[in-house]
Amino acid sequence: MNNATAAPLVEHRAVDLGGRSVVGCEYRWPGGQYCSLNAPLGVVGCGIFDIAIANRFGMAFAIARGTPERPLRTPEDLLEARIVEASDAAIKLGIEPGMSGRDAAMRLCG
Repeated sequence: MNNATAAPLVEHRAVDLGGRSVVGCEYRWPGGQYCSLNAPLGVVGCGIFDIAIANRFGMAFAIARGTPERPLRTPEDLLEARIVEASDAAIKLGIEPGMSGRDAAMRLCG
């Protein structure tokens, strides 16, 4: 995928949380990527998502942010990443900054 005109990589797959599963989404293209874990009650996503917009629509969203040394490229990367921000609806479900993406996704499974 080093060609600027290459089609983006788009993958959706089941991600097992140990008895429950969510839909993992991965999007990559030359120069960028984002990923998410989509559960029945909401989403755990990378830093590209906007909590203010999630709050405006009443969506349960939890955000983890990668670093240049450890980017979040795949849905599986979100499992061990730490939540840094959560929407009001996510907080009502018990999601809080500092918890793992796995724990947040489990709470979003209901």
